[in-house]
Amino acid sequence: MELDEFVTANEPDESGEQFELENGKLLDIAVDGTVITKAGAMVAFDGDLSFTGKSSAEGGVTGFLKEKATSEGTPVMEVSGRGHLYVADQGKEIQLLELDADEAISVNGADVLAFEDRVDYEIGVTGSLGGASAAGLTNVFLSGPGTVAITTHGDPLVLTPPVRTDPDATVAWSRDLSPSVESNRSLSDLVGSSSDERYQLVFEGDAGFVVVQPYEELGPQV
Repeated sequence: MELDEFVTANEPDESGEQFELENGKLLDIAVDGTVITKAGAMVAFDGDLSFTGKSSAEGGVTGFLKEKATSEGTPVMEVSGRGHLYVADQGKEIQLLELDADEAISVNGADVLAFEDRVDYEIGVTGSLGGASAAGLTNVFLSGPGTVAITTHGDPLVLTPPVRTDPDATVAWSRDLSPSVESNRSLSDLVGSSSDERYQLVFEGDAGFVVVQPYEELGPQV
């Protein structure tokens, strides 16, 4: 490919949408006001933007931060001004969700990339998962209206309850579901007591959906 062809083929495609995928792993956010993004997700920006890091687990935007039993956490950034912000997260696939005023979704904290500041959110912790995940699975309850960008390792699979999932592979679930944590002793005996696969999230009922990915997150989830 000629150099000028390479440049032209990979230039930003500005369609006028606030949240636009430049490719499956890179999100272009047209900022005109304020948006919330995962800290460390910025790969480039233009225009006049200011970045405010959040480091407290209490109150307002900072409620997004989950303090783990190890005192570790993942802060977010409040990005304000006017310009284009390009964000990504470790080469993960980006899924854009448009939430109506009566729609909401609960997302694993590690898989939230960005959302409009008009989206309401609340932090929750699902059970105690034992081992490295002793603090539980941190999930962010996001309610519309507004656009939300979440990430997955590979293409997601959407399942209908009743279903059991590996907590480390679970990305999100619909607002009407409230999973419980269950330990499968027979599975523990099969794969070894050190494996977190013995823990499952249990989704009951016959409505709603659960999103999983073909990948198990390693280490504490935040």
